[in-house]
Amino acid sequence: MRRNFAAALSCAGLAVALGLAAPAAAGSNKPVVELFTSQGCSSCPPADAFLVELSRRGDVIALSQHVDYWNYIGWSDPFSSVEATQRQKAYKHAFGGRFIYTPQMVIDGATEAVGSERATVEARVKAARAHQRLAIRIERDGGGATTRILIPAGFAKARGATVWQMPYDRLHTTQIERGENKGVTLVNANVVRGIVKAGTYTGEAMRISLDLDQMRADGRQGCAILVQDADGGRIWGAVALEFGPGS
Repeated sequence: MRRNFAAALSCAGLAVALGLAAPAAAGSNKPVVELFTSQGCSSCPPADAFLVELSRRGDVIALSQHVDYWNYIGWSDPFSSVEATQRQKAYKHAFGGRFIYTPQMVIDGATEAVGSERATVEARVKAARAHQRLAIRIERDGGGATTRILIPAGFAKARGATVWQMPYDRLHTTQIERGENKGVTLVNANVVRGIVKAGTYTGEAMRISLDLDQMRADGRQGCAILVQDADGGRIWGAVALEFGPGS
């Protein structure tokens, strides 16, 4: 996982742009739903299935964050990372919680729910859509090898926010051989494979360049960019782009 972080960092060139170029493709700026999950957790498969559904919808950015603290119970989740666990712990402190758990869904960095409680998650996603957001845009070059993420100036609420880059894999199907889910075939969508700090939003316009060829070479199939208050705070804007071998 640490090698993935270093590779992802080499993919992102960060520059402050005083006048962002147009034309640019409109960004999604949808609510972000993060599922903290583990293939070793017997309570997680319903939430994993729900996240697969969310990943296929057009109104949210759905991400699977695989934690590492279930790995000792017979099955080591191949997509787990200490960074995902640390991110969940930051949310625990932000929400004033006493413990971390799976499956947990965090909506826009601001609210949380048990990941299998669909009605609660849907209600919180609906409420999140009312929040004011950064109008982040995506600009692709003609050849498709480089994509620029354009973050506009002047959004005072987000000053000091961290800009996160999260490359991900679109879909994984895994036959679980041991542990609590022995014999179960799990499907995980939008599996985050790196959590990289790409910069800090100061209120000035920013341009982040992504090397899609390198991401493809690393096996990645998508990347999310989040602008988020420090220490597990509100997400003020986000976009996600997906790319295949020739896209």
